[in-house]
Amino acid sequence: MTQRIVPNLWLPGNAEEAVDFWVKAFDPVSPEGARVTGGARYPTEGLLDFQESLAGQAITVDFTLGDTAFTAINAGPMFEPNGSISFFVNFDASFEPDARAHLDALWEVLADGGKVLMPLGEYPFSPHYGWVEDRYGFSWQLILTDPEGEPRPFIVPSLMFSGANTNRAGAALRHYAETLQNSRLGTLAPYPEKTGPADAGSLMYGEAELDGIWIAAMDSGVEMDAPFNEAVSLQVFADDQAEIDRLWEHLSHVPESEQCGWCKDEFGVSWQVIPTHLDELMQRPGAYEKLMGMHKIVIDEF
Repeated sequence: MTQRIVPNLWLPGNAEEAVDFWVKAFDPVSPEGARVTGGARYPTEGLLDFQESLAGQAITVDFTLGDTAFTAINAGPMFEPNGSISFFVNFDASFEPDARAHLDALWEVLADGGKVLMPLGEYPFSPHYGWVEDRYGFSWQLILTDPEGEPRPFIVPSLMFSGANTNRAGAALRHYAETLQNSRLGTLAPYPEKTGPADAGSLMYGEAELDGIWIAAMDSGVEMDAPFNEAVSLQVFADDQAEIDRLWEHLSHVPESEQCGWCKDEFGVSWQVIPTHLDELMQRPGAYEKLMGMHKIVIDEF
């Protein structure tokens, strides 16, 4: 089944280098390996000012890490990643005998040139866990999962609600589950009492399956302010204009953030709502210039 929600990672002109790093890091330790699967290149004319230095270079690089598809966006230095969106990497010893060794091997690579956010060790929720920011600024939570629990994908995007967004993780998961087709809520673990800025009843951990991909969300129990931004966005595919219109209505909340299919929801999370056949549309004459002039994508205008 085609993955209908794809995490996109924004990089300042070094996307191909970063993807090469991630693929080499994950391939030896992922149940399904890791590889580059495709991409697109910038045209040589009709670019915006900030894109001119990238003429002819990669505009996107598509790749998979285990069972999860990603897209790296090769662009300018406008957005820097932070801990607001990270990625759980689940190592399950129930079907992977070398799970702990693979976790340690991946940790060593990701931490090289990066920054440890939570040291690798034993925690109440896992016998072996660590949170690391890699050399490109993206965050990974490596966890040895409970073999008795319900299986989850190798990689699960995780949204951290902090600052003014604290205590909104539950509302966000419900909103996404109501907006995206074939969705359901999963585990919802509330804080039993007020913990730092997180109120009792807000989410210590929560998750939802959104159109085939699992997303985790939690309210920060410590004082921090890491607002969501476009460095990590969620690209959602729509089959036709009616589906684009419906998703746009529910996900676009900040008019000034609307640009060529990008929008920002009421929680600050960035989405890209695009037609499933965008690659075909982009082959039409003048397609790039037309796309750059759009807010919501309108198929008939290509």
